[in-house]
Amino acid sequence: MTVKTTRWDSAEYLKTEEDIAGYMAACMDEGSDDPAFIAHALGVVARARNISHLARETGLTREGLYKALSGEGNPSFATVLKVAKALGFKMTLTPA
Repeated sequence: MTVKTTRWDSAEYLKTEEDIAGYMAACMDEGSDDPAFIAHALGVVARARNISHLARETGLTREGLYKALSGEGNPSFATVLKVAKALGFKMTLTPA
């Protein structure tokens, strides 16, 4: 018997603002020391919200956003801040 699998895309399950906030909080708890993981998480939220709209808001190209937020990309800190702000997040630092 052959097992069929499908690719999991977290963006398909982020339907509400509460879903998105919970997802990002979990990602920050799980991988806050891994910049690629956080960039990928922002990319998932961007896809859930409409990456074309995000591109217009940030002034970045859609393709550039896909690349930078893929997990393999290496976005600048300025890009991460710009994307986070456009997605409605603000970055805060707290003592560890």
